Amino acid sequence: MASSLTKSSPPSHGAEKTFFGHPRGLATLFMTEMWERFSYYGMRALLPLYLIADEGLNLDAGTAVAIYSVYVATVYLLALPGGWFGDRVWGPRKTTAIAAGVIMAGHLLLAVPMDAVFYVGLLFVAVGSGLLKANISTMVGHLYNGADDPRRDGGFTVFYMGINMGAFAAPLVIGTVGQTVDWHLGFVLAAVGMGLGLVQFLVGTKHLAAESSVVPKPLSAAERASTLRKAMYWLIVAVVFYGIVGGTGHFTLKWATVPLLVLGLLIPVSVLVRIKRDKELTDTEQSKVSGYIWFFAAAAVFWMIYDQGGSTLSIFADEHVNTEVLGWEFPVSWFQSVNPVLIMALAPVFATIWLALARKDKEPSTIVKFAGGLVLVGISFFVFLLPLVASGDGKVSPWWLVLIYFCQTVGELLLSPVGLSVTTKMAPAKYASQMMGVWFLAVTAGDAVTGLVAEAGVDLNRTGFVALEAALAAVVGIGIFLNRGKVKRLMGDIR
Repeated sequence: MASSLTKSSPPSHGAEKTFFGHPRGLATLFMTEMWERFSYYGMRALLPLYLIADEGLNLDAGTAVAIYSVYVATVYLLALPGGWFGDRVWGPRKTTAIAAGVIMAGHLLLAVPMDAVFYVGLLFVAVGSGLLKANISTMVGHLYNGADDPRRDGGFTVFYMGINMGAFAAPLVIGTVGQTVDWHLGFVLAAVGMGLGLVQFLVGTKHLAAESSVVPKPLSAAERASTLRKAMYWLIVAVVFYGIVGGTGHFTLKWATVPLLVLGLLIPVSVLVRIKRDKELTDTEQSKVSGYIWFFAAAAVFWMIYDQGGSTLSIFADEHVNTEVLGWEFPVSWFQSVNPVLIMALAPVFATIWLALARKDKEPSTIVKFAGGLVLVGISFFVFLLPLVASGDGKVSPWWLVLIYFCQTVGELLLSPVGLSVTTKMAPAKYASQMMGVWFLAVTAGDAVTGLVAEAGVDLNRTGFVALEAALAAVVGIGIFLNRGKVKRLMGDIR
């Protein structure tokens, strides 16, 4: 029964209302993701600033960047088990609903003014976000009639606009309240946002494809018992180990951050190796997985630089950027709204361009878009070198940050929505949701590198290191472009 439902087509939309020309279910997922991103990006805009603030945790910048990187890496690392739960336990729809409740609880814990509870709240938000991310993106794919549906890439771009509507409003609302009124009240507003998203999802779930409720490959009773035993074993090991470390007075934040960051590098590699070695995959599926590794590596380098927009750039802005306009000073967290407002302005333009070029059979291939995204994120850090040198002990114009975020945004539009789409196209059938988790592991790998560098004591606002990162992205982008023919052959019939 499950296997026949898995292959079912989305409902016919010919006589139904559409959402910007797309299936009505896209509106439900659009709004749910918008509110989830409102809560997530609002909290994320506050996080590095709260960590270094005198009235917050009062940590040094290096430790703050490391914690921020651990948090973001963990969110995306947990997208893989989130996809596994969707594939094997609850199905994408149920997993998404449960995840939203966990996220809301996490934000409420962040609002409790106790350091230990704060870190537990971060864990809850990370777990919930991991459960939600892979499954809600998979449900977008379910709305379309296979990989060849011409609306598919455009649908993911519209979905991406929902993400950025929430991300744009969050720093302006949550960031302002958190920085100017009370940090913990800002975290409460993040919980309210996720609550609204959960209600919207439950109300609009009837518009989703029937496939979204199906568990593609349910666990057998034996598999459930084995999984539970393994989970309990590793939980006991972790509790005993950290109990000994803490009980002997040797615990520091590095005992938590460094192991998580190392796992953030090792797990993505091991997962891809495991999928590649699966003997049940056909030759075509194996070839596509090999091609996908190129996209994964490119994305890891991209996110390594891009995600520093919320940590390295935010801390630089707090210390060295003039936030006063016409005698009025705005909160530093507002800089986190620049990227999403640019996304909302430019995403429809890109969607229209791709559709127009596709009609003429002139749309750039996915690999060319990826190469362009990498080169642009490299350019953004070459631009970053200018205010770094000019600032000294003083302040620089906020327009420098706007220019940096502009370069990153154009690069993001070339890489991120297309990456989501190509993942659903190239994923082997048995790894549908898990491959979406693999896509998010590229973020984990990139942020893990950033966190490890910060933990090693490297100043990420140092000109030499910024130049090194910029050059790395540009070189990798050019290298991928030069190998585009090889990657296209591995992709088979996928463009």
